[in-house]
Amino acid sequence: MMTATMVAGCVLFALGCGADRGPGADSATPTDKTVTQTVTTTPSIPGPGSPEPVEPKGDTIDPRPVPWISATPEAGGERLRLVWWSGVEPCRTLDRVEVDESAAEVKATIYEGPARDAQNVACIEIAVQKTTTVTLKAPLGDRKVVDGAR
Repeated sequence: MMTATMVAGCVLFALGCGADRGPGADSATPTDKTVTQTVTTTPSIPGPGSPEPVEPKGDTIDPRPVPWISATPEAGGERLRLVWWSGVEPCRTLDRVEVDESAAEVKATIYEGPARDAQNVACIEIAVQKTTTVTLKAPLGDRKVVDGAR
């Protein structure tokens, strides 16, 4: 997990370098030889690490909905694996996942908050990809999966 985080930090640092060359830099004018590059991003960073599995702990302070980036059916559609970006514990702790099921859709909402014992604790500001799995009342089938935090 630490390796993926370090790779992400290095990539972001490298992308930020050279954006502003500062005073005195030559101001080249575009010519017909100017190359435009399109950069696309994905919500997760491929690499040796995988999302950190976490279980709901409950009893957090003022839990708030957090958007997830993927919901993958498992075990024949009886479970749903959710992946989202978060921060480090105890400042960003999974409180619960609420699942509302209907005939047409499954709405999954992740709730996070600081752990009750996290008062007067300093946490580093770093992105951590987390995952948890919820069991559905009925197999997913053709139902649409909806993010309750969006």
